[in-house]
Amino acid sequence: MNGKKLQQMAAECAEGLPGTVLEHPFGPEWDVHKVRGKVFMLITDVTGEPMVILKAAPDEAAALRKQHAEITPGYHMNKRHWITLQGGDSLDRGLVEELVTDSYMLVVAKLPTAQQPLAPAAVARRNQAPR
Repeated sequence: MNGKKLQQMAAECAEGLPGTVLEHPFGPEWDVHKVRGKVFMLITDVTGEPMVILKAAPDEAAALRKQHAEITPGYHMNKRHWITLQGGDSLDRGLVEELVTDSYMLVVAKLPTAQQPLAPAAVARRNQAPR
């Protein structure tokens, strides 16, 4: 999958998650997706290559980087907790949607219960439903 398609799929997935907003606090070249004011995904081409930057659990991030050449440490982010996706053959729609949703859920789980737009267990059930 090429980088632009990757960005498009990630953005579409993020837009379908409850309580998300798209902002541009770093200028028009950065699409910043937030839930309740907290960043869970960034999309940019500032390096000249399309990329998607997502939050990830440290162990999962390390495993993903080993399995996929297209997944590297988070660009300008904490390298343990963020990953960067770039276009390539080993990424598919299912993996991209899973990684976007996982990033969202990591942020939602840290919110006070009253601010969570959806209980984390509900999203987990949604992701397990047959497509």
